[in-house]
This record gives sequence, C-alpha cells and structure tokens, in this order.
Amino acid sequence: MKKIVLFMLALMLTFGVVVGFNIYRNVAKSADNMYEPLKRDSEQQHAPDGPISFLLLGVDERPGDKGRTDSMIVVTVNPDTKKTTMTSIPRDTRVFMESKNSYIKINAAYTHGGIEGTVKTVEQFLNIPIHYYIKVNMEGFKDIVDAIGGITVNSQLDFTLEGVHIAKGKQHVNGKVALKYARMRKDDPRGDFGRQQRQREVINKIIDEGTQLKSLTNYQNILTALEKNIKTNLTLDKMIDIHGSYKDAVKDIEQLEIGGEDKKVDGLWYHVVPEKTKKKLSEKLRKQMDIKS
Repeated sequence: MKKIVLFMLALMLTFGVVVGFNIYRNVAKSADNMYEPLKRDSEQQHAPDGPISFLLLGVDERPGDKGRTDSMIVVTVNPDTKKTTMTSIPRDTRVFMESKNSYIKINAAYTHGGIEGTVKTVEQFLNIPIHYYIKVNMEGFKDIVDAIGGITVNSQLDFTLEGVHIAKGKQHVNGKVALKYARMRKDDPRGDFGRQQRQREVINKIIDEGTQLKSLTNYQNILTALEKNIKTNLTLDKMIDIHGSYKDAVKDIEQLEIGGEDKKVDGLWYHVVPEKTKKKLSEKLRKQMDIKS
C-alpha cells in the first residue's frame, strides 16, 4: 500500500497486521483501553462503506491543566471517488463556541468543553459531521516515536527549541527531538502553516517506521505506548472494517490549509478566516463527503 499520511490509519495498519500474528488478545486489550465514546455516538452514524470523517487531535495535557489542542487535522475519506483530504486547522483560528456563547481560539475548545465540545465546535466551523476522533497526548507522543525506534525527518530549518537543537537536513531523531520538531512555530517563516507541514511529515514518518516488519517484532512496546497516550471512539472491529473498506481511498490524498489573516480582535491575536474562505472550504469538504447542500 502507498504511504499513508494519517496517524489514524497507522493505528489500523498496526492492528490489522499484528492480528494476523495471533496476538488478537493483546491488541483487543489495548484497543479497549483506548476506547472512549462520544455521548452522541449512538445517534450519529455514517452509511456503511460511505464517506467518513475523522478529527485528529494532539493535546497538551499537563498536571494541573485542563489542556489545549496543540494540533488539529480533519480527515475526510470517500471510498467511491477514492480520495482523501487532510485539513489542518491553525490553533489560533477564531471560532464561535456555542456552549460558551462567545468567540474563542479553536485550541481552547478542549479547555472549555473537552473532546465533546471540541468535536462540536469543529463541526460547526466547517459545517460537516465528524464521525470519529483520535486524541493523542502530545507529551506522550515521544513514547510512540521511541517505541518504533525513532523516525527520520528532513528539516528545512536550523533551529533550537527548549534546549533541543535540530540541524537543517535529513536526520534520525528520537521521540524527544521529534516532539520539538513538530511543535516549533516561532522560528518558522511560515509560522503555524510551517508547523502544520512538519506535523504531517512526522505523522508520515511514523507510518513509515511503524508498519515495517522490524517494528512488528516490538509490537508490545508499540501497543503500550499507544494505549497510554491515545483515546478514540473507534473500536477495534471498526478499525479493522475501515482498514479493509477504505484503504484504496488513501492512495489519493489532498492536503488543505485554511487561509486567513492574523490580527488582533478585542485585544487578542487570532487567525481570522474570511466567511468566503470558510464557505468555499466547507463546500469542498461537503462535496467530498457526498453531502447535498
């Protein structure tokens, strides 16, 4: 299969392969521990084998803090057109949060409403349904990278973040360095857009390493790292079903960025997305999901 730049599918591929090695019990146990359904899951379902959507979240969760989303990617998959989109949402995007009845930065939706409030806010912002979410604890993200033996990245910049130096060029890095590489924003000329690009690169490299045969010999450490740092409303059976039904759709991936203007509103800096830009993006995603306007 062609390289898949979706962390969600990294899980499915890992689980799908290791099940064939007669370790279903361990995989099922890890999947059960990661499973955290949304309250409305029983009410909102997608058509079998129809277009589906995912919200991938990297969350900063530290002791004494409710946490904020450090990265946010919406994935839509259409098995009929065999196309997938990945839409990165800038963390400072100004959105209206219904439960607070006010405008906020989208990365604060998790602070105010947890995963339920975040999913709902993203749905309202893009005017599309979100069927599944995968939440990754960013602090534990390094454990996942270390469990697969590190990843190779190709840095376009030379920078230092929080005492960790990353030279320009191709290099094999451990989890600690990979986390800094994915997080840096201020020294990137493209700001949050450059950071989003590096995050997608890291996800891609995790797929590269995580689906190699050498990683499968270390599957227990990988499962432990995933289990400790990921929550999702996907069951193991659903992951396996999706892997079988949608794998052809990830051969054609379009990566989208949300344009706008960084400016102050009421004394705070936001990424403000014009209504015309938001409407055009929403129409594109709704078409991708076969939703009639």
